[in-house]
Amino acid sequence: MTIAHCFNSIKVEAGCWVLYEHPNYTGSQYVMSPGEYPDPHQWMGFSVSILSCRSIKNVYGKSWKIRFCEKKDFEGQAAECAEDCESGCEAFKFQEAHSSAVTDGAWVLYEQPDYRGRQYFLERGEYRSYTDWGATSPAVGSFRMITEF
Repeated sequence: MTIAHCFNSIKVEAGCWVLYEHPNYTGSQYVMSPGEYPDPHQWMGFSVSILSCRSIKNVYGKSWKIRFCEKKDFEGQAAECAEDCESGCEAFKFQEAHSSAVTDGAWVLYEQPDYRGRQYFLERGEYRSYTDWGATSPAVGSFRMITEF
């Protein structure tokens, strides 16, 4: 779905959505849950340009699990998590996550601690490299489960 070029406010009436800065589901991502967002700063928008979006479907459930690996292709040390984490460094013993696998639920990764910075939506599947989830660096500062809203 292609949507309008520029937004100053957004209202999500139902469900969860991922907004993308560029067409074809590329560029900066913004995961939105139901609510009103009167300006881009409230939805952590780096840009008011939104050129594609998609609804998040079939992510609700009773369990969540994500595994991070310190090297691409699931090599090196690994850490599994089943709950929200304000600081990625506290969750695993390595500084960067070069690959990941989501076995249960869906997750939002943030570039910085305390759920700040660029966002990345990960649904069930394997991500052999951080570029597979759309990141430009392997930094995972924090992450949280997408739960039923």
